[in-house]
Amino acid sequence: MKDFWQELPRPCFVQAPMEDVTDAAYRLLIARTAPPHVMFTEFTSADGLVLAPDSGQRILRKKLKYDEIERPIVAQLFSSIPERMERAAAIVAEMGFDGIDINMGCPVREVVASGCGAALIKTPSLAQEVVRAAQRGGGGLPVSVKTRIGYHTDETDTWVPAMLETGLAALTLHARTRDEMSEVPARWDTVARAVAIRDRMGVSTRILGNGDVKDLAHARARALETGCDGVMLGRAIYGNPWLYAERAEPPTPEERVHALMEHIRLFAEIMLDTQNYAVMKKHFKAYISGWDNAKELRIRLMETTTPEESLAILATSI
Repeated sequence: MKDFWQELPRPCFVQAPMEDVTDAAYRLLIARTAPPHVMFTEFTSADGLVLAPDSGQRILRKKLKYDEIERPIVAQLFSSIPERMERAAAIVAEMGFDGIDINMGCPVREVVASGCGAALIKTPSLAQEVVRAAQRGGGGLPVSVKTRIGYHTDETDTWVPAMLETGLAALTLHARTRDEMSEVPARWDTVARAVAIRDRMGVSTRILGNGDVKDLAHARARALETGCDGVMLGRAIYGNPWLYAERAEPPTPEERVHALMEHIRLFAEIMLDTQNYAVMKKHFKAYISGWDNAKELRIRLMETTTPEESLAILATSI
């Protein structure tokens, strides 16, 4: 099975997995508007895929729903138990994904308390076992990891080699520690160090950087200064399905309204049976801002309780 990571342009630009943001509805809108080189699902519990009852499986499988136009599409999983990761990797391989990514960077207290996410940085040997389990279960699918530069302090010089020893297809480094969350500027010098470590080790793993990237021009500059193979963009996607289009002019208010309406329609069609409509509201400010009366429109949208209400309000605003 081919490793699509090796065929991507350099630098490549990929969309970060963002819980309750880059769900199946928004990813489809992005793919139709201006697709990145690679798309990731929201992070999904490997333990749940293996152990959850039918009701839980329905919700989890919705997190893994994708459209063919999103390819290459990578399923992001998390677990600290190799056996469950192996079984979950086999499940997503059967679902037709192009790759498997393991989240080893989530700083959320509940995730870390379960030994998952960024907690795996503290147990490199276990982290390696989890990677190898995914490689076995994935049946040849390329396995990547998204992580941070350390837990309490910068551990790039020891943590990155531990990951690269497993033969990862790609390693995305969010250039902050777990303790730093997103409260300090990303330290992109650590991404350059990771590239140097990879080159010294003589492995083919693609190194991607992540953190505080505003747009594609900024991403290109980061890739140039660090030598990394690609950049993962996260929060820049809010209200901006045009992110990967490199438009000369910003979208007009009318374009923003129409994009939000399509986003709402897709959410109602794809997600509403397993997800609360209130999740959509985190997008409203990002779409509806920067022009006269935008604030008043946002206030009205925040008071809605159904997609139909918000669509009716938006239809009369343009």
